[in-house]
Amino acid sequence: MWEAFHPNEQLKYKALFENNTPSGFWVTFYENGRKESEGNYKKGIKSGYWKFFHKSGNLKKEGRFVNNLETKYWYFYAENSILEKEGHYKEGRKNDWWLFYDKDGNINHKCQLHNNQKNGYCLIYNQKKLIKASKFKAGKKIKEWTDFSSFKKENSLNDLR
Repeated sequence: MWEAFHPNEQLKYKALFENNTPSGFWVTFYENGRKESEGNYKKGIKSGYWKFFHKSGNLKKEGRFVNNLETKYWYFYAENSILEKEGHYKEGRKNDWWLFYDKDGNINHKCQLHNNQKNGYCLIYNQKKLIKASKFKAGKKIKEWTDFSSFKKENSLNDLR
């Protein structure tokens, strides 16, 4: 186990190395002594489940890495620990449905993404009520609805999950 320190003598990281390459479980710390991140390296590459923290010590984000790229489901938190957004990564790119929350933890909007671009529906809510819907293709808006009777006729519930 190796340790390194910030100039203020606070612990910077506790880590394992193999042949001078990060390997195994790592923990990094901010200069204030609070945890910054924790997770595993395989031959210098982030792998498996990781957690990242705000300088306050509260959880900032958590999810999995494969070959140094975000993959599968990730969660992101505000400084006050309220969930801000969540969604799926594939090979480091945002894909599938992403949900975004307001300061009270209610869904503010949700969007379908493909390779980091809006691709499919974006639904916007106000106090849990759908107020606007848009459809995107490759990041460009192709249709918008504020009249939800026509929206429901044109789109099946299966499209919206």
